[in-house]
Formats: sequence, C-alpha cells, structure tokens
Amino acid sequence: MQQLLPALLLLILTHLPVAIKDLVAFDVKDYGAAGDGITDDTQAFADAWEATCGNAAGLPIMFIPGEKFLVSPIIFKGPCKPSNVLVQVEGTLAAPDSPSTWNRTDASLWIQFKSVDGLRLTGSGSGRFDGRGSNWWRQSCKLDPRKAVKFVQCNDLAVSNLRFINSPQTHILIIDSSRVYVTNLNITAPRTSPNTDGIHIHASRHVYIQDTIIGTGDDCISIGDRTSDIVVTRITCGPGHGISVGSLGRGGSNVSVERIQVSYVNFFNTTNGARIKTWQGATGYAKSMSFERIRFNNVQNPIIIDQNYGAKANNYTIQQNAVHISNVRYAYCAGTARTHIAINLNCSQTVPCTDIQFDNVNIRVTSRGDTPRAYCNNAHVTTSGYINPP
Repeated sequence: MQQLLPALLLLILTHLPVAIKDLVAFDVKDYGAAGDGITDDTQAFADAWEATCGNAAGLPIMFIPGEKFLVSPIIFKGPCKPSNVLVQVEGTLAAPDSPSTWNRTDASLWIQFKSVDGLRLTGSGSGRFDGRGSNWWRQSCKLDPRKAVKFVQCNDLAVSNLRFINSPQTHILIIDSSRVYVTNLNITAPRTSPNTDGIHIHASRHVYIQDTIIGTGDDCISIGDRTSDIVVTRITCGPGHGISVGSLGRGGSNVSVERIQVSYVNFFNTTNGARIKTWQGATGYAKSMSFERIRFNNVQNPIIIDQNYGAKANNYTIQQNAVHISNVRYAYCAGTARTHIAINLNCSQTVPCTDIQFDNVNIRVTSRGDTPRAYCNNAHVTTSGYINPP
C-alpha cells in the first residue's frame, strides 16, 4: 500500500468519491510479469488489465511497480465495468527494440487504450514509457514507425506525472476523445529523431495540456483536424518544431478546427514557435485561435502561418480551395529569432487569412545589429500596442 500513495493523492486531487477501503490493486507481478526487462511480459499485462477492467467493486488499480517490463504491442480495451480505472506506473515499460516484432501485429501502435472512459494513467514521477525507437529512426524512409501510446475514444481521461522517451514516432496520440487532462509529463527524444512528435491531438474536444516539458525531433504538440476547445498552457518546448495547428487539409479534405488557446509557452532553439500549417486544395476552417504570453529563445520561425505546406517553393500550382484561417490572436509574445523573418504570414491567394490580430509583440534577431522583418502575404492584419517587427 505504501507504493500506492501517489495514486491515492491523485484520487483526492481529482475528487473521486472513493474511500481507501474501496481501492482494489491488481499488480502485474501477481499475474506473472518478470520485470527483468528481458522476458516478454505482455501476457501478464493483458491478464492484469482484464482483471482490472472487469472489477465492478470499488476503484480498481492496475499497478506497475518500479522495475523494467518488456511489453510487445498491446491494446487495453474497454468499456470497463467501473466508471473509473486507475493505471499507476512506477517502473519502465520498454518496447521491443526490433521493428520485426511488429510483423504479425497491428502496425500502427505499441500501447493503446481504446474505449476506456474514466481512465487515470499516472505515476509518482519515476514511471516511464520507453519506445526504444533508434532502430526505427535509422529506417524511417523504408518503414512507417509506430506511435508509442494511443488513446482512442477515451473520455474523461487524465494522464499525469510520467515520462515518455524515444518513441519510434509520435509519443502520445489522442484520437476521438473528450474531456482529456494532461499534466506534468516529460517527453524527450533526440533532436535528429524523425517524426517524434510529443503529443498529437485528432478529432477530439475539450483537451487540456499543462505543466509539461517536451523536447523531440518534431512538433512538441500538434493539433489536427476536427478538434475544438483545446487549451495548452505552461509548456517548455525544445528542441523540436514548435507547437503546430496542423498540418490540416491534406488530400483536399474538409477541415474544422476552432477555439484553440496556447499560452505561457517557452520555446528554446526550435525550428518554429507558434505555427499554423495547411495544405492547398482543402476546404473548411481553422478559427478562434490565440497564442498569448509566449517566449521565444533563438527560434528559427517564431510566428508562422503557412498555407502552402507541403508545396515546393516557387514550383506549385495555385488551387482555388483553401482552409479559411480567421480570428487568430498573438498577444504579449516576445523573444529572439535566429533568422530575419520573425513573423511570416504566408496565406492563401484565393482564400486569404482574415482577422489576424497582433497585440504587443516584440521579437528581436539573435545576431547583434540585425533587424527583424515581417512577411505578410494575403493576410488581413490589425495591430495594437508595441509591435516589432512592424
């Protein structure tokens, strides 16, 4: 019970109406997990999950103690009998380090939670998911690397106090879920690791991400299509490609993205800061977005809207359709850029960006004596307060 104290604290903080006597623990070691980092413990995890998910009395806890567990691709399926399920990770879940392990399994995942409402995935800070992705990165042009941890159709989800490292591709993927709370995570992969996004959100609503440190080889956080009411705050991002809305509209799809709030983010040595990226030929909208209280530190493209994403420079055909980007606010953003173009608004010629607002933005160039510039193409902009570059 001593090791379960972090879980009890989480329950108190989230106001779950459960007494200590109602907690029921299912330790993966009790189901045969070796915890030596060599033996495949996948079946033990599956058996522990079946017992946890099927327990209707009290609050069940699937407990992963402070050892290293080799886990092959697995899906933790719901719906579960209890309204809340807690998975407490104090040790390390390690993926197989050979891509050949995925030959006879679902190629899109390593660990997936599907249709589990009321899931709390947490730890006391020592628990981590190690994707062991280096062998995938070496073959990224030949193979489609796997996402590390996926949450599909998981409503009322909370993920907290965990580390995610070295995923073959995206570390955390949230799909078709609502009321998701992510806090106090640490997500890392080498700067050179391809496509290792920290968190990607797709077709989800009411997602809150806060107090998290992310440094990877791609977007720290990316917000995909059919998303709304997303709040991202108090994030440290770098290295990586920044925080992106998109890419949106690939293949001419119809896009709907709205009510995105990003605030109190520190970007360090990233290629981009606050980025919106869409493909030509799409339809729909991305609107009501704000980037406020942002700090840029040696960022290549601090503020960028790119509506020609994926097109080759000076060698593409202008298409009649485009995602309409509107009502975007940049407020109290400051810091340094390592290129001359500190603000780059490259909007669609046929469907221009409208109602783009700048309020007290001050971005300098890292090189002493250089003057920052703003590039504005097909964007309707208003400003207030001090703006640099003008």
